[in-house]
Amino acid sequence: METSLPRVRGLAVSARTFRRLATVSALMLLVVVATGATVRLTGSGLGCQHWPGCQSSEFLPEKGYHSYVEFSNRVVAGLTVAATLAAFVGALFYAGARRWLRWTAGLTFAGTFAQAPLGAVTVHYHLNPWLVLSHFLLSMAILALGVVVLLEAWQVPGEPVPALVRRFALVVGAAAVLMIVAGTLATAGGPHPGSSAEVRRLDTFGSAVYWHVRATAVFGVSLALLLAWLARRHSRLLRFGLLVVGVLLAQMAVGETQYRTELPWWLVLVHVTLAAGLWAATAALVAALWRPSRIAG
Repeated sequence: METSLPRVRGLAVSARTFRRLATVSALMLLVVVATGATVRLTGSGLGCQHWPGCQSSEFLPEKGYHSYVEFSNRVVAGLTVAATLAAFVGALFYAGARRWLRWTAGLTFAGTFAQAPLGAVTVHYHLNPWLVLSHFLLSMAILALGVVVLLEAWQVPGEPVPALVRRFALVVGAAAVLMIVAGTLATAGGPHPGSSAEVRRLDTFGSAVYWHVRATAVFGVSLALLLAWLARRHSRLLRFGLLVVGVLLAQMAVGETQYRTELPWWLVLVHVTLAAGLWAATAALVAALWRPSRIAG
C-alpha cells in the first residue's frame, strides 16, 4: 500500500486539466442531444436494428442513409461516454474536488453510460414513444449534472442572496422542466415519428403544443422576475440570466417559424438543440445562485 501512494499522487490532475475535461464533457453532452434528435427527425431510428452492432451479422452499417445516421449517433454517444468518464476520473484525482463533486461527476458518467442500454431497449421495442421520451429526458438530466460539474471546475463564485431568492430560482428551474417535458410530448406527437417504418405515436401534438406555449409563458414570467431582482442588485450572475433570455428568444423565434412552415425536420432540429442549450443555461443560472460566494482555494 505504501509503495503505491507515490504512483497515485503521480496521477494527480491539475485544476487546468480538470477544467478542460469538464468543458469537453459538457460540450459533448450537448452535442449528443443534437445528434440524437437528428436520428429521430430524419426517420433513422431503426436504421440499425441491433446493438451494439448495426445489424446482427454486421457491426458497421451497410450502405444506407438511415443506418449511417443512426450509427454516427452511436459513435458520438460513445465519445460522450468517454468524455464523461474522463471528467469523472479527473474529479477523482483532482485534489481540489470535494466529495459532492466526485459524486456528481460519477452520476454524470453513470447516466451517460445508461443511455446505451436504454437506447438498445428503445430500438428493441420499435421506438416505443415513452422509451424515446425517457431517453431524451435522461439526456436533459445528465446535461444539468454536467453543467454543475463545469461550474465547479471553473470555480464560478456565487453571491450571497436571500434564501427566498434561491428558492424562487428553483421555481424557475421547475418551470423549465415543465416546458421541456411539454415540448418533448409535442415532438412525440408531431410529424416526425423517428423511423421510415410505421411506429407507435402519441396523439398529443395539439394538446402538448397548447401546454408547451403556456409553460413557456410561465417560465418567461418567472425568469423575468428573477432577472429584475438580479438587475436591481447589480448582480454578476445577471450575465447567466441574460444568456438564458437570449437563447429563449432565439428558440421562441425558431419555434414560431417551424410551426408556420409545417415543421421541416432541420428547423425542428435547431429548435431541439436550442432547447438543450436553454436548459443548460437555466441550470447554470440556478446552480450559480446556490453556489457559495467565496471559493476556497
